[in-house]
Amino acid sequence: MAAQEFAPLADALASDHTVVTHDPRGISGSTLDDPEQDSTPELRADDVAALLDALGADSADVFGSSGGAVTGLAFVARHPGRVRTLVAHEPPLLELLPDVAEQRAATDDIIDTFHRKGVGAAWMKFMANAGFDVGDGADGAPTPPPGEPSEQDLANSARFFAHELRATAHYVPDIPALTRGPARVVVGVGAASAGLLTYPTSMALAELLGTAPVEFPGDHGGFLGQTKEFAETLRKVLRGEEATEPLPRQYSARSECGICRS
Repeated sequence: MAAQEFAPLADALASDHTVVTHDPRGISGSTLDDPEQDSTPELRADDVAALLDALGADSADVFGSSGGAVTGLAFVARHPGRVRTLVAHEPPLLELLPDVAEQRAATDDIIDTFHRKGVGAAWMKFMANAGFDVGDGADGAPTPPPGEPSEQDLANSARFFAHELRATAHYVPDIPALTRGPARVVVGVGAASAGLLTYPTSMALAELLGTAPVEFPGDHGGFLGQTKEFAETLRKVLRGEEATEPLPRQYSARSECGICRS
């Protein structure tokens, strides 16, 4: 997502925080020297550090959702002294799931679909695999969402499928780096996200960190649909007042994940 999608949440927090949003590498207003270079979580983490340098900020609280949460995890691991609290909202860490082989194959298929059939078909497969109800047309095919995407939307989507998705989905978090401090890492899950792929990935990460996840309003895009309530929960988390929920045992990854055993 570009910075504009986070503008409502930034506005909701701006009365008591200095809020900085950005277009990730190659998205919207972020231009590229090498358009063919893949955008990895590590590369994007270094970009965030460069942004803090440009602002003259030694450290910051960091919020990231979905792929942005993966960037945040890489940021803590690579630049631990720069983060006070990371709120990682529903990171799609597919490598933590018991069916990782199937998930890798699904990611490859989505990317292949993009190259063969374009952005629209790739998004439909992506959303269906993520657990969203994409509906069915009269012929049984998925129904695309209403509205025509802009040229910038199409360019951002092409960048995502061609150069971001695989490295983000395959990212393996550095658990020792995330738990040794000084950064505090909080995993967020949507109250309505139980049927989505990012719910078990978030639960698996929370268990590996030895923490309970924090429930946020809405689903994967709760910061868009319930911005005011989402901002209030985020404020509480940053103040250390979060209410946590017990980790459901059915999402335990300890006995099934090779990363966890190592």
